This record gives sequence, structure tokens and C-alpha cells, in this order.
Amino acid sequence: MEWLSDLVEKFVVNIFNLDINSRLGASIHFFIYDSIKIFILLSVLIFLISYVQSYFPPERTKKILGRFHGIGANTLAALLGTVTPFCSCSSIPLFIGFTSAGLPLGVTFSFLISSPLVDLASVILLASIFNWKIAIAYVIVGVILAVIGGTIIDKLHMEKYVEEFAYASNQLDSDIDELKVKDRIDFSKEQVKDIVKRVWKYVLIGVFIGSLIHNYIPENVINAILGNDKWYSVLIATIVGIPMYADIFGTLPIAEALVAKGVGLGTALSFMMAVTALSLPSMIMLSKVVKKKLLGIFVILVTVGIIIIGYTFNFISYLFI
Repeated sequence: MEWLSDLVEKFVVNIFNLDINSRLGASIHFFIYDSIKIFILLSVLIFLISYVQSYFPPERTKKILGRFHGIGANTLAALLGTVTPFCSCSSIPLFIGFTSAGLPLGVTFSFLISSPLVDLASVILLASIFNWKIAIAYVIVGVILAVIGGTIIDKLHMEKYVEEFAYASNQLDSDIDELKVKDRIDFSKEQVKDIVKRVWKYVLIGVFIGSLIHNYIPENVINAILGNDKWYSVLIATIVGIPMYADIFGTLPIAEALVAKGVGLGTALSFMMAVTALSLPSMIMLSKVVKKKLLGIFVILVTVGIIIIGYTFNFISYLFI
């Protein structure tokens, strides 16, 4: 979106009377440009994805998943998670609904991992910031992590570690209504309003942090902590990301700024994955649905998966990028 970048540059120069190459000028340009770009793309993409999603409400999704078994069901659940624009917290009510519908526990966990981690809107935004190769690779590793995590939980037979009320919930059991075009458009508009309302502050916080990293924190300082040559960089990025809470749209500007400062791509992606898949608020919510042993296994599986993915991306980028 070069036209937008040029427009914001003129705005910063003419309105704020700042040199675009100065730290302050560059930071303001980064903040305004990335914020507008993300909100434009986010609104358009969520509308289009929600329109498609209107054909696959939770009730229909449950029926589709119920026809499959084994790793095929886990794979389909992970793929369906990619077309549901939910954060980790809002995915949990769907997780309860799938559990109450009698779907295998491993299948519901594959969905729970995939839904906040990989969605079509974030993939397109990721491609706009980096490139399509990275975006597609991110989708692949995210789906693989969801399938493996769900499959392991299924093999461990952890059903007794789910709270009983989750099996009795019927909150998603309703008839599937055939919607008209106007209804689908209205639904899509409401989804845009709801999601933007839910994530706007995290987007702005993420862009603000990204602008500071990009223009104020010296490259040698960041490299000393998270440099691609540091074996512990992925571990630190993952551990730092877990207690935080933000939508993936808020972490993208931070990842962009870190990579621009020389941080390994895998390190930046590990931070993104930890924030979106293992945020502290969503783990607190999940702890009300599953018991400590199952929650602990879930956190360990996803954390180990994120770390492996981070080191793999760093290794590949070191060889080919």
C-alpha cells in the first residue's frame, strides 16, 4: 500500500512539520501508516471471511466434523479453525459446544489450537507485511501443530479431565437457518464491528510498541537479546509471549519491527504464536473447563511445538533468506 505510505508521509511532514527520517517523524509515520493499513485490511477481510463463514455456523461445523474420525478429523478441525476469526478466549465457548456435541476431545483441541493461531485474515496481513511464502509456511506449521497436539491428547485419553458441565452444555444446539443474502451481509457487518471493537486497542498497542522498536531501540541491543545467533532467542520470545494477551493483529507490527532489527523470523513468529495460542486470560478461562493435568499437557505440547517451529524457521531463514 505505497499510496497510503506516501499520503501519511505528506501528512507527517506538512501537519507535524517533522523530518520523516528523524526518529520521531519515522515513529509517527510507522504508527499512523500501520494502524490505518491493518484496520482497512482487517475490516475488508473479516467481512469477506464472515460472509463465507455464514454458510458454516457452529451447528453445521459440528455435523461435518462428526462424519470424520482419527487424524482426518483432527486435520479437518484444524483447517476449520483457520476460517473462524476468533481469538483464543472466544474460541473456548465453541470448544465447550463441540465437547457437549460428543466430538472427540482431541478434535476439539485441534480446533482450539488452530482457531486463534491461524485465520485467513491474519495470513493475508502476514503476507502484506512479509511475503506469501512466509504466510503460507505459517499456515502449514500452525495446522501441523494443531493436528499433532490434538492427536496426542486424543491418544492420552484425557476425557476424565474435562469438567462435567462441558459435556452437558447445549448452548450451540440450534437449528440451522437458511439465510438470505441480506442476512449474510448484516451478519458480516456485525462480525466486523464485533472483532474490530474487540481488537482495536491491541492493534494500536502493538503498532505503538512496533514503532518504538523500529525507531528507538538500537539494533545492537535487540540483537544482543534476540539475535539470530543466540541459541536462546526463541525460548525467550516464547516465554515472554505467554503471559501477554493480544490478538494476532496486535502482534504483527511487533514482529515486523523485530525482524527489521535483525531478529530471526522464527523468533518473531514464536512470540506471535505464544501470545495468540497461550495467552494468560485464555488459559484462565480454559482452566474452568478442563482440569489441571489436561491444561498442563496442553500448555506443554503447544509450547514445545512453538519452540520447535521457531528454531526450524530460524534455521531455514539462515540457509535460504
